[in-house]
Amino acid sequence: MNIIQIAGFGIIAAVLVLIVKEQRPNIAFLLAAFAGIVIFLSLAGMIEDIVAMLERLAAESNVNMVFFRTVLKIIGIAYIAEFAAQVVRDAGQEAIAAKIELAGKVLILALAVPIISVIVGTVLNLLPA
Repeated sequence: MNIIQIAGFGIIAAVLVLIVKEQRPNIAFLLAAFAGIVIFLSLAGMIEDIVAMLERLAAESNVNMVFFRTVLKIIGIAYIAEFAAQVVRDAGQEAIAAKIELAGKVLILALAVPIISVIVGTVLNLLPA
């Protein structure tokens, strides 16, 4: 899908949600969640292409693939946590959305610790004794 198709689909879904919301709010939420999932999945192929290109660039520039994959996982966690939090927020559950965001941040920090320790170690090795 290109941006015009995604925007058109999103606008149509939003109008349908507004129409259905007055009579059946639970169905309206499901419709909104479904639209969000369809948009997200429509981007999956593009995301795969981007990741493949980045992996190729990382391999050509001799980047440590462990660190590269960790950064990709961190990016994935951020996107998924944000998407899930928005869906839950749409359902009116702000507290649960905040917990999802917190969980994403903790998972990101857990994945980042090895990278941070390598950076700190490198900096310490550069400093004169």
